[in-house]
Amino acid sequence: MTAAAPKFAQIKLHIINNIRAGIWLEDQRVPSENELADHFKVSRMTARRALSELTDAGILTRSQGLGTFVASFKSQSSLLEIKSIADEVRQRNNQYSCTILSLESMAALAPIAIALGVEIDSQVYRSVLLHNENEVPLQVEERFVNPALAPDYLQQNFDTLTPHDYLSKVAPLTEARHTVEAIMPNAEVCEWLGLFNEEPCLQVIRRTWSSMGIVSFARLISPGSKYRLGGHLTFKRVQ
Repeated sequence: MTAAAPKFAQIKLHIINNIRAGIWLEDQRVPSENELADHFKVSRMTARRALSELTDAGILTRSQGLGTFVASFKSQSSLLEIKSIADEVRQRNNQYSCTILSLESMAALAPIAIALGVEIDSQVYRSVLLHNENEVPLQVEERFVNPALAPDYLQQNFDTLTPHDYLSKVAPLTEARHTVEAIMPNAEVCEWLGLFNEEPCLQVIRRTWSSMGIVSFARLISPGSKYRLGGHLTFKRVQ
């Protein structure tokens, strides 16, 4: 007999199913911690855990004093130009290289399925790459790709071609959405990046679209001491 899922997991699945079924739409308020606690006969702490984990996954957004809402899964214009990290390194007259940590096909968990706009448990592609500058780790890239838009993704030689460059060719990118935040890396990321102290890292969560749909969902992590983001904005003058 299969043990019942923990209550917080049941709440998460309830929320995800309502979003997928179109019962709760983008930017719509979802039940509060108190409402979920009453409905599922659990503590507020259990309800809070479910909401917090879905917020961390980008499925929900929380606004102080207003409540919790279904995140917008529509694209938005990026203020940051998307560049190939290999090009960035070479523009500094340095040597770029790539270490392939993982290339696999996997069943899409709920957060990944929603981020890519595919069915839960459908097959998606996952890559984990370490981008190096002068043989020193610069950035860990974990990327999930929609196979329907890039069917040959796992067959590519990422020693010579970055995922960004490849995807730009087979599914030309039209729009992107970024989330940028400072994080403390876990032990695995510290090992990959060669970090021996508790150095904050810069994490970029990026989803990209082509004219055919969502192409990829990526998590880019770089040591705070080695990487920075920049952009250039032009404003129209008001007459």
